[in-house]
Amino acid sequence: MKILLKLLLCGLISGSVFAHEAQLNVAATVGMIGDVVKNVAGDRANVVTIMGTDVDPHLYRPTRNDVMKLQQADIIFYNGMMLEGKMGDVLVRMSRRGKAVYPVTEDLQEVSDYVLNTEEDHLDPHVWMDVQGWMAAVNVVEAGLCEQDPEHADEFKANAQAYREQLAVLDAYAEASLATVPQKQRVLVTAHDAFSYMGRAYGLQVKGIQGISTESEAGVKDIENLITFLVANDIPAVFVETSVADKNIRALVEGAQAQNHPVIIGGSLFSDAMGKPGTYEGTYIGMIDHNVTVITRALGGVAPEQGMQGKLATPQGK
Repeated sequence: MKILLKLLLCGLISGSVFAHEAQLNVAATVGMIGDVVKNVAGDRANVVTIMGTDVDPHLYRPTRNDVMKLQQADIIFYNGMMLEGKMGDVLVRMSRRGKAVYPVTEDLQEVSDYVLNTEEDHLDPHVWMDVQGWMAAVNVVEAGLCEQDPEHADEFKANAQAYREQLAVLDAYAEASLATVPQKQRVLVTAHDAFSYMGRAYGLQVKGIQGISTESEAGVKDIENLITFLVANDIPAVFVETSVADKNIRALVEGAQAQNHPVIIGGSLFSDAMGKPGTYEGTYIGMIDHNVTVITRALGGVAPEQGMQGKLATPQGK
């Protein structure tokens, strides 16, 4: 990896992964960031996303092709709170050598008390689960694109404002839908702790079997404690995630059933990755619409079967 990086930085490996060299070439580490860039840049940029559908960024190791994509990009946008832990060294080195590298959470980290962390003082990178918080990422992308391509700054600013208006509608839908969940059932149990920003923003108690990173392992005691909690509080549903193995969630269901408390898997949520490219769920708005709709309906609230815009691929049952 070190040899490859040196070759790339010295320009000794040629060939481009970008389709149109005349446009701004942008690399984003994860789909949620890439989607923001596409909305703000419009037709002025070629955008490639390093980590695709169903990929767990906490465990991801950059490949030779990934490093090439990063090196050939004019701009790189990444999370900035250790989401891309195994890719961090590559990003730091490229930034030190003059590459335009922007952490999209940099504005949020300057806001007092916004960023969540664990008792071990690990920052929680899952800020996209709070739609208002994620608007700060739009601001960073807008500023970065304007800095690197000032000729089209007015266009980037207009696109960013239009996208923020769409996100405001999404935020209002999330707040209104989740508010219909009965108070005693406003508990979100998932495979790992990726939903704390959502919980704080929309009034849900969140419990993840694993910590904020899937590198941490859930112990038997952790699962037993959650089973006791589910039974004692009559929680009707728990949730799996598209990018995380479901074995621990299924252990919760089986454990609760053994204590005569029926718990269902309320649905599969998008946590660290969006849906398939080309689908509504493969956009940030579609990802959050899906999550909010699934959670609301599974926990006894009221939301349209096919979501905010009637675009969800599969009707979300009770």
